[in-house]
Amino acid sequence: MTDSKKEVVTENEETGMSRRGFLGASALTGAGAALVGATGLGTAVMSRETWAAAVKDAKQKFHVAPGELDEYYGFWSGGHQGEVRVLGIPSMRELMRIPVFNIDSATGWGITDESKAIMGESAKYQNGDCHHPHLSMTDGSYDGKYLFINDKANSRVARIRLDIMKCDKMLTVPNVQAIHGLRLQKVPHTKYVFANAEFVIPHPNDGKHFDLQADYSYTMFNVIDAEKMEVAFQIMVDGNLDNCDADYSGKYAASTCYNSEKAYDLGGMMRNERDWVVVFNIEQAEKAVKAGDFITLDDSRVPVLDGRKKNGKNSPFTRYVPVPKNPHGLNTSPDGKYFIANGKLSPTVSIIEIDRLDDLFAGKYQDDRDVIVGEPELGLGPLHTTFDGRGFAYTTLFIDSQVVKWNIQDAIKAYTQEGVSYIRQKLDVQYQPGHNHASLTETKDADGKWLVVLCKFSKDRFLLTGPLHPENDQLIDISGDEMKLVHDGPTYAEPHDCIMARRDQIRPRKIWDRNDPYFANIVAMAKADGINLETDNKVIRKGNKVRVYMTSMAPTYGINEFKVKQGDEVTVVITNIDQIEDVSHGFCMTNHGVSMEISPQQTSSVTFVADKPGMHWYYCNWFCHALHMEMVGRMLVEPA
Repeated sequence: MTDSKKEVVTENEETGMSRRGFLGASALTGAGAALVGATGLGTAVMSRETWAAAVKDAKQKFHVAPGELDEYYGFWSGGHQGEVRVLGIPSMRELMRIPVFNIDSATGWGITDESKAIMGESAKYQNGDCHHPHLSMTDGSYDGKYLFINDKANSRVARIRLDIMKCDKMLTVPNVQAIHGLRLQKVPHTKYVFANAEFVIPHPNDGKHFDLQADYSYTMFNVIDAEKMEVAFQIMVDGNLDNCDADYSGKYAASTCYNSEKAYDLGGMMRNERDWVVVFNIEQAEKAVKAGDFITLDDSRVPVLDGRKKNGKNSPFTRYVPVPKNPHGLNTSPDGKYFIANGKLSPTVSIIEIDRLDDLFAGKYQDDRDVIVGEPELGLGPLHTTFDGRGFAYTTLFIDSQVVKWNIQDAIKAYTQEGVSYIRQKLDVQYQPGHNHASLTETKDADGKWLVVLCKFSKDRFLLTGPLHPENDQLIDISGDEMKLVHDGPTYAEPHDCIMARRDQIRPRKIWDRNDPYFANIVAMAKADGINLETDNKVIRKGNKVRVYMTSMAPTYGINEFKVKQGDEVTVVITNIDQIEDVSHGFCMTNHGVSMEISPQQTSSVTFVADKPGMHWYYCNWFCHALHMEMVGRMLVEPA
């Protein structure tokens, strides 16, 4: 790719309309889309009326009028922000941000007692790098229960309850570094979260040995119990692990490996002409764990299985399918027939037939590549593939800055027959696309309506914001025979990946249930203190520990003044007794780094040290009432 390709402006002399101007108006549809292909925009002359009709058609496709609701929820990873973002599709309007691996002063995530308890020891980390959000399933369909997200930076996996849109569990995965690829078991339900640890490390990693080629250096495939949020077992592998996905039987999962060399430098990681897809037999692994045929590492009690080849002999848990060098994405077709591994440094993707995996593990093939039934050449830099449920696949081409639509069955025919055409269309996107995601594509319900492409660079797409530019999410209509770009918009700090569900599949609450386990610890503490959280406004002192229990109801706190001594550990517990949806309150103690959200019927708590003598105001920082500014109180701190 060269900059010159992206700077070309094709302009109609009659209308003065440029490619950039037209796309900036929101769309490239109809006849406009026909101009986009492998060679970029053509030079056809279009009338003003044709352009206007195309723009109108695009707006009708994605515009959601005031008072109307989007058809889909979209969940975006927040990338280096460490959060999850909730968007409406097709409007692409951001609805909410769910803090996960980050500190969020609006909600108090990472500040409140509840959030710190969920984060555990990892609360000490103030950064995150989340990549892959995925929704829990029952029988291959989204069930609206959970969303799971990884943190590559600090080797964590988190779970978000979708009824309240808040993180309720967080796990630091032991024995590994950099949780990257993450997918879920699809059937009969999401019993497991499958998570790849990307980087090879020595075991034990105690600073005494550093040889990555040694037998003691490896990474692992991690199988996490989705309900308990505990690691069920881990499987050692040869090489490293990148992206993964699961089948529709519950038996197999598969992951790409781009560093079969176990190298630590760029040249070393590109040395082998082929790397592989690791196929995991989950049933065999479960049997071994149940039989006690495992080891444990260091201080962890997690069962560890050895899935590496030993003297050319396969493990019962893994098979290594050779594919072109440095593959990246791994995606399962919604009909459950194929794993598709994306080539990255090869212009091809490799189609693995899942029905052949039983014979692969039974040793019936002379060559492990016999499970590959197609290897179509698509373009430069294929990274990720998604599906429409109608037999077509859509693959991002990072170097070509395109999405290519191709027919899976025709690509399989072309593997053994000459002259079979499988590519249907190539559409330019702006620029360098990574992940893409079609509506419901990770389930058996893939409906082929919308495709989101997450582009790593925006260049001249938006107003300049200094050296750090926004990135570009683009929405493509794939409901017809032709892909049509209908919207693009800026986004911050590499969202990386997204997932979509129909709005009827997600069932959020309007207000909190007072019996919600989310604040069960506070309820237990209050009970021990003899406090009724819904009615009592009291201060309880136990030595240098002070608990301030209060209610909030617009526009007042139940306590507007309390007194403590310098050095006291103060816990403020607030219960929002408002029962009207959207009347959230906040608590912000000035000059103490303390703030939190308390939504209707929620109880929240925060603990801090009153280390500064004097008068300190607290106030509601979520606008709640015409007299919101008057919703205040004072903490009086006596000198020690």
